[in-house]
Amino acid sequence: MSHFARNDQVVVIAGDDRGKSGRVLKVLIDEDRLIVEKVNFIKRHTKPRGQKVQGGILEREAPVHISNVMHLCPKCQMGVRVTMKRTADGKRERYCARCGETIPRVR
Repeated sequence: MSHFARNDQVVVIAGDDRGKSGRVLKVLIDEDRLIVEKVNFIKRHTKPRGQKVQGGILEREAPVHISNVMHLCPKCQMGVRVTMKRTADGKRERYCARCGETIPRVR
């Protein structure tokens, strides 16, 4: 089970976009990568395909390896490690390793 899920708030800790934060748009489990909103932009040169798809230079987000991002704690407002604990009813919840605050799963 991955600690990251769609719509989680994360902060980049390594690379050209170090210090930027954003929302996880997609989790690529097989590749251990995330696509984070407004982080790691690439320029894609595309050819026109018929009349509907226009060619040109498109900017879009590229995947970032999960080792280069950390969860953004809602209480600490900084990048933190996440621990998993079981609640009284047996469900697993994510907690901030620094302050103990629950990191909710946003649906």
